[in-house]
Amino acid sequence: MARVTTSSIAPPFKQSISVGSLQPKFSSLLLEFPNLNVARGDRNHRITCRYGGGANSRQGDSRRSPQLNSDDDQALDVSTIRSNTVRLIDDQQNMVGIVSKTAAIQMAEEAALDLVILSPDADPPVVKLMDYNKYKFEQQKKKREQQKKSAALRMDQKELKMGYNIDVHDYSVRLRAAQKFLKDGDKVKVIVNLKGRENEFRNNAIELLNRFRNDIGELGVEESKNLRDRNMFMVLIPNKVVVQKEVPKRKGKSTGKEMSPSV
Repeated sequence: MARVTTSSIAPPFKQSISVGSLQPKFSSLLLEFPNLNVARGDRNHRITCRYGGGANSRQGDSRRSPQLNSDDDQALDVSTIRSNTVRLIDDQQNMVGIVSKTAAIQMAEEAALDLVILSPDADPPVVKLMDYNKYKFEQQKKKREQQKKSAALRMDQKELKMGYNIDVHDYSVRLRAAQKFLKDGDKVKVIVNLKGRENEFRNNAIELLNRFRNDIGELGVEESKNLRDRNMFMVLIPNKVVVQKEVPKRKGKSTGKEMSPSV
């Protein structure tokens, strides 16, 4: 709803009319003054227009008026600040101090920057001048880089299966595979399955796993093992020194790769 007030300079004359159903954007407005006597020579008039927004009006916004469609963008809605003063930080990380909210908004507009709310619950609220889009881009870039580093450090686990009576050739194949996996920065789970009456040869299986561990040497460190069940296993992880020397290359590598035994 908008109210238009007209007043003349001389003779005294004042009239108010209400204009309803105005659109947010308009280029012209037709005014009618039925009580105005043109013959009286009232030529000098002043027209004052005031427009008050509804529930969705925003006061004291910064340079931009983004649509608040995410939690991150709430940081730009300075209309949520009820305090008349804010604690301002400039775009160079300098503490400006406590200023009025209006002054902070004006500084943001003059610097062509966003006024971002850092601590809305502080007394007074803490705000900062920055390019918010650039800030979000840099944060997302850092997050992607951190994810890449985490993926590089995360170990895949490879499995190698052997029979308790594996022959020399097959044993050598599995030993070389384990050495390669460890050099690539992967865990290696060595499994010896005992089926049926093979449980009678449990000691042979234990000796085989111990031998495998010794042949790996300093390349791997034993993380865990189980020598009590029929599915006996031990898990080896790369030696930290080896991991530091060789950065694992994981492109195109699949997890949980198995090699079947030749018994």
